[in-house]
Amino acid sequence: MEDMVRGWQGRRVFLTGHTGFKGGWLALWLAKLGAQIRGYALDPAAEPNLFTVAGVGNVLEDVRADLLDRARLEASLQEFAPEVVFHLAAQPLVRRSYADPLGTYATNVMGTAHVLEAVRKASSVRAVVCVTTDKCYENREWVWPYREIDPLGGHDPYSSSKACAEIVSAAYRSSFFSAERPGKHRILLGTARAGNVIGGGDWSEDRLIPDLIRGFQSGKPVLIRRPKAIRPWQHVLEPLYGYIRLAGELMAGHQEFASAWNFGPSDDDAWPVERIADYLVAAWGARAAWVRDSDAGVHEAGLLRVDASKARAELGWQPRLDIQAALDWTAGWFRAWCNSSDMRRETLKQIEKYEEIPSLAVGGQGNRGA
Repeated sequence: MEDMVRGWQGRRVFLTGHTGFKGGWLALWLAKLGAQIRGYALDPAAEPNLFTVAGVGNVLEDVRADLLDRARLEASLQEFAPEVVFHLAAQPLVRRSYADPLGTYATNVMGTAHVLEAVRKASSVRAVVCVTTDKCYENREWVWPYREIDPLGGHDPYSSSKACAEIVSAAYRSSFFSAERPGKHRILLGTARAGNVIGGGDWSEDRLIPDLIRGFQSGKPVLIRRPKAIRPWQHVLEPLYGYIRLAGELMAGHQEFASAWNFGPSDDDAWPVERIADYLVAAWGARAAWVRDSDAGVHEAGLLRVDASKARAELGWQPRLDIQAALDWTAGWFRAWCNSSDMRRETLKQIEKYEEIPSLAVGGQGNRGA
């Protein structure tokens, strides 16, 4: 990954969502690579949280503000004059979107539009990566993984809001950032659709791994709503590596990369929820346990896979950890936290360990990261 180091030293990066789980990991990684970062986000949504525990605020300029405050967002971005924008800030939870659909649409759709409008007015920006989700597809729960050319949709407010964010991004790309517009400031925009990410420092509500960790710590069996549901699980560093590679290609002016990209694990790593839970119960030991929740709650997809062939073939990205390694690294991070370790150091150690894993051949079966 030596090319990544050369490419990011001194780069000015505007990162929305730096107080979140994925945003915090990305901020620490970019800072390690030498980037100068301004983060723009609301306060962390959970307590505890990665931002505080790993000292993310020490590696960037920390701006606390709302995406819906358009004037503040535009002023913050233009004053910082970034070359690259990573847009991760979002309302990221399916179940919360049922409780607050209007807030979800406002943040995920208009928030994205506000970011892109601010970018359009900033002469410094060369590359934008907007992060959405694998749930942006019209999920028919068939066995085939979804490709970037498949129809967008969404059964719930969260999923549909992310499909809308993809449409907004595509519209800005065509209307304002197109290479066919002579005399206009050229900005290359890509969108990234990742599967279910796991890793240390995620304490979000209504997510499998955080719920399991909280239950393990309390000694109470964890209630699991849909143990048979299958998801494309991957360690948080996997899609972040994809975002960084994508941004690098866009910064280099490679127009062909200004499109949508899936970042997902191999089919072997799309495990049902109950298998994930059983693995972590065995890894944690002690009083760890789970039971099925008789109340399945609101609608959630039972099967979802994404096809990352495009990223493998064209971007040179591929998973470096298999699901067992991802779970081991996640459990190890939380054990270190329980033991009052220096969590910024522990987080950076996992990033460095990930960087040292050699790239796998296309179609490889993953790496235990040992």
